[in-house]
Amino acid sequence: MVRLSKIYTRTGDDGTSGLVDGSRRVKSDPRFEAIGAVDEANCALGLLAVALAGTPHLAGVTRAQNDLFDLGADLATPLGGIGGEDFTPSEMVLRIVPAQVAALEAAIDVLNEGVGPLRSFILPGGTEAAARAHIARAAVRRAERAMAALAQAEPVNPAALHYINRLSDWLFVLARALNVDAGGDVLWQPGAGR
Repeated sequence: MVRLSKIYTRTGDDGTSGLVDGSRRVKSDPRFEAIGAVDEANCALGLLAVALAGTPHLAGVTRAQNDLFDLGADLATPLGGIGGEDFTPSEMVLRIVPAQVAALEAAIDVLNEGVGPLRSFILPGGTEAAARAHIARAAVRRAERAMAALAQAEPVNPAALHYINRLSDWLFVLARALNVDAGGDVLWQPGAGR
């Protein structure tokens, strides 16, 4: 259980921030870039959740938000120190696990049953809820790019990389599903503005 009685600590006033293992890095470090991008994606999911209140899709968004907190904890725990030498979760170390990826894949399959095959690129829009899903998808893609950049510099949990990739896929299919009752996808018309 997390318990914060004081929000400001002043420990980051020097431009550094702490990781789970107690180490400190500059706030512009690729690991913090990835953690921050995941946080931004979670905020975008929060905005989507508001639009989905009272719908069956809200549970999936809430689950994804919780998973993104798990992902942030995973990224905040580098290998070595408290994280150990592999990405195995433990009582003290939270990691994204393949079951979270599999749950997203199952959710994609269920949503895909209700939408037709994709025959064109689609524009990010339609209903307000679908537009918010597309904003969240784009934010998740930014987080994925930040995580991929981090993975070039130091080890990143492979399941975490799989999860963030699958989450953007789920959001894309969710946006399509949210547009079904509003007439379907907004199709790209190449060269329409010429």
